[in-house]
Amino acid sequence: MSAITRREHDLLGDRDVPGDAYWGVHTLRATENFPITGTPISIYPHLINALAAVKEAAALANEELGLLSAEKTAAIVAACQEIRDGKLHDQFVVDVVQGGAGTSTNMNANEVVANRALELLGHGKGEYQYLHPNEDVNLGQSTNDVYPTAVKIATVFAVHGLIASMSVLQDAFARKAVEFRDVLKMGRTQLQDAVPMTLGQEFSAYAVMIDEDRQRLDEAVQLIHEINLGATAIGTGLNAPAGYAESARRHLSEITGLPLVTAANLVEATQDCGAFVQMSGVLKRVAVKLSKSCNDLRLLSSGPRAGLGEINLPPVQAGSSIMPGKVNPVIPEVVNQVAFEVIGNDVTITMAAEAGQLQLNAFEPIILHSLSESITHLRAACLTLAERCVDGITANTEALRASVENSIGLVTALNPHIGYTAATDIAKEALATGRGVAELVLEKGLLPAETLAALLRPEVLAGSGPVAV
Repeated sequence: MSAITRREHDLLGDRDVPGDAYWGVHTLRATENFPITGTPISIYPHLINALAAVKEAAALANEELGLLSAEKTAAIVAACQEIRDGKLHDQFVVDVVQGGAGTSTNMNANEVVANRALELLGHGKGEYQYLHPNEDVNLGQSTNDVYPTAVKIATVFAVHGLIASMSVLQDAFARKAVEFRDVLKMGRTQLQDAVPMTLGQEFSAYAVMIDEDRQRLDEAVQLIHEINLGATAIGTGLNAPAGYAESARRHLSEITGLPLVTAANLVEATQDCGAFVQMSGVLKRVAVKLSKSCNDLRLLSSGPRAGLGEINLPPVQAGSSIMPGKVNPVIPEVVNQVAFEVIGNDVTITMAAEAGQLQLNAFEPIILHSLSESITHLRAACLTLAERCVDGITANTEALRASVENSIGLVTALNPHIGYTAATDIAKEALATGRGVAELVLEKGLLPAETLAALLRPEVLAGSGPVAV
């Protein structure tokens, strides 16, 4: 910012604002009042674009209703379109965590749009007698309908990005499921040998889990399309003329390309954060299952010699400053940590939604921050896991096969043919002596060699083919 300043006035008096700043006195006070995270709202470009879209739609609605001149409307619309094209994002400087139910964010947007519109009209920044942040840019609006509407639009676009990244990860797991479809291994329950399966089946389960969560996200995001624009302060529509809510919604849908709907009860919609709670709950579900899958990858790749060592994760960096040759599962580890963060954010969103009183929830800024953080980090985690880990996984095929042949769990496949009692005796003896199950079954004459060979075929053991004896 330059040393030149301009003087602006608000409720509390006069303040000097940097002359080249597009924001004004309200934003200045907010930056002083909320030095909380050091992170400005511009970190979330979807939010800035959504705020500009709301201001553009409002201006068009106000012109349509005869409340705003064509000249002012054109200038506001042009300024908003520049912002949606990525310009002036650095002027959105208020902290993401703020008091006031988002008023500082709304005023930051009003001032930036107004000052850019003033320039387009041939005036200087701060010459609000020609176009005013509150009287013109914020005409017919309140923070209490602008901010929730912008947060919902930003969330919709962010979730679309997350769903796309989950598809990338799902496809990566699905490709490995095909690659490993014939790799026999032991399945485990409670970390104990269970019954045989294929590594392909194991990876297929991860792909299906992600696909299910993509569908749940798509369902949850539909609720986010309901907006309260036109509600103004508490949902009664005070200071918004008849027809404004529908006109603003129609223009906003055209600008964003989203099938937005106005809530049936604007008083309820202005105070209720249920849609954000539900979305956060689905994000937590995604995080939990993603973390579970990463736990499995770390366990299956443990070793290389003293662990399970069933799969190999691609080495991406040296693992230790003291142990030469050590490589750690750093990609699953970072995804685990993102999952922990998302779960914590869900608690924050839950508490913030619950803490609203009467006709307004004052805590939507922390809901926005937590929700955006969860979506943004999950998106990055999915892409990182797919590209830096899953795509490069290889199988230790021979070791996996040997673990099946040596496993006591193999006897479960023979249980229907030799009986539970005999199978139990075989299992006990195999465990005590270290001998193989198949060897003991043949020795005791419990099954002919050809029948045993048929029962122990990989496709039969993994449940993917018929038993032919």
